[in-house]
Amino acid sequence: MRKQLIHQGMLAVALAVTLTACFTEPNYSDTPQIQRVGQPVKVTLAAGSGVGQAARDSVIITIRLQDGNGDIGEDTRDTTRQRIVFSKETWGNYEIKTFEFVNGTYKEIPPGDNSKLFFPRSPLNAPNGAVEGDIDFSQVFFYQRPYRLAPVRFQVRIRDRALNVSNTILTDTISVPLNGR
Repeated sequence: MRKQLIHQGMLAVALAVTLTACFTEPNYSDTPQIQRVGQPVKVTLAAGSGVGQAARDSVIITIRLQDGNGDIGEDTRDTTRQRIVFSKETWGNYEIKTFEFVNGTYKEIPPGDNSKLFFPRSPLNAPNGAVEGDIDFSQVFFYQRPYRLAPVRFQVRIRDRALNVSNTILTDTISVPLNGR
């Protein structure tokens, strides 16, 4: 029985060495690179009771990112860093601009309160190194009377903790409720 355990242990060590020897870390740029993943997905949420519970559409935008040193995201609890680093900036560590299709051209809709957006580090104490993965961003549009369904598309970019700015992507067009004019 002891001989069998030794053989299993040696097999596990050999397998671990083999797997780690085959892995080479990707050689991504330290400036984040993003690409869109599919089309934006719209989920209509029914109205509930209470304040702020109006019917609304949640639009989910998925991007795929690559970063060579993994300094993506902010510790969203560290408001001191955000205040110091981003005080003179017009956007946070990601930016989503909304463009409405009007009279044959796309016109930007002012961002309102969503000008400084932040996504968290994941996980907070992870060692630096190349990262690749998908991030979902959500934008909410309320059915406030009067409203109209309008075709919009989104422009997305991110930046890392060293303030390196990614490329910019555009989504496909999707209809959402906007305040009527």
